[in-house]
Amino acid sequence: MKTRRTRRPAGTRHRATALALALTAMPILAACSAPSPAAPPPRATTATAHATPGASEPSRGGPAWLLTRSALSQLLADPVVRDKLRRSRIYEILRPGQQALADMAAEPVVTFTSAAALEGAVSGGRLGTGIYGVLYDPEAWSFTPAAEQRDPVRAAAQAASMAHAHGLRLIVTPGLDLTTVLDPGGQGPRWRRFLALNLAGQLARVADVIELQAQGLERDATLYASFVRVATSQAGAANSRVSVLAGLSTNPPGASVDSRHLTADVDATRSAVAGYWLNIPGQGPRCPTCNPARPDIAIQVLRQLGLRAQTAGAPRRNPPSGLEEP
Repeated sequence: MKTRRTRRPAGTRHRATALALALTAMPILAACSAPSPAAPPPRATTATAHATPGASEPSRGGPAWLLTRSALSQLLADPVVRDKLRRSRIYEILRPGQQALADMAAEPVVTFTSAAALEGAVSGGRLGTGIYGVLYDPEAWSFTPAAEQRDPVRAAAQAASMAHAHGLRLIVTPGLDLTTVLDPGGQGPRWRRFLALNLAGQLARVADVIELQAQGLERDATLYASFVRVATSQAGAANSRVSVLAGLSTNPPGASVDSRHLTADVDATRSAVAGYWLNIPGQGPRCPTCNPARPDIAIQVLRQLGLRAQTAGAPRRNPPSGLEEP
């Protein structure tokens, strides 16, 4: 996943509270009452077992977290966060050829920006052992073939067929910039065009997990939540057993963010999604305009969420005499 600068139209912040009203004009909102997505499916027991997309398994408590191997390694350095993550469901993203971290019980997922490369690696037995699934990240960049950018749903369907035939789950993480290819003459921000194209719904029909790259909206929790909730409803309407994750970034391009932005986004969407891709991108070809990596922000977010969970589960004390409990 990369994070690009997303320019908000002038006045967006002042219109944020009216966003839900504006979105009601879109037919896709008919699915807004759809139930929350099911928990991610269980790991296949053998390398050749056929996957059952969307089959549920018991939750490990709290949201699931999709993390790159590098990000996970940085977060495990904090003992409080390490304890929280060990009680959570973790998808560990690996580049082809990488080994999963030895001291973490995570679900290893090998990432690809090309469905053709994914299919070749799976059919050729080049993923290694103990792999839970594969991640397909189609975006409007040089790493995804132009033909796949023009028809990401078809490419994802082919990737899903190959993955499921080998007992693997498929996670799809479409970039919002695909709208520049699929709807080149479209008007309005990319997130709105993404919803109008129903990309989340189309991809949910073939994927086991879909991740919404909403991190470009994370500075405005109202806007972030509106997009995530509508896209999640689209996915759920297409496949009631798909799991939906939402994207967060500690250091996106543009103005800096802090832990308060990210925790506000989680608070606004926690009831709608199964978890989050907590991204700590490094500057490089896949994110050339990203700010310097900020693992400290991710640690603060996980610490704050863990503290809230403990407080929520603690016995409530009686309020002082004569005072009304909030």
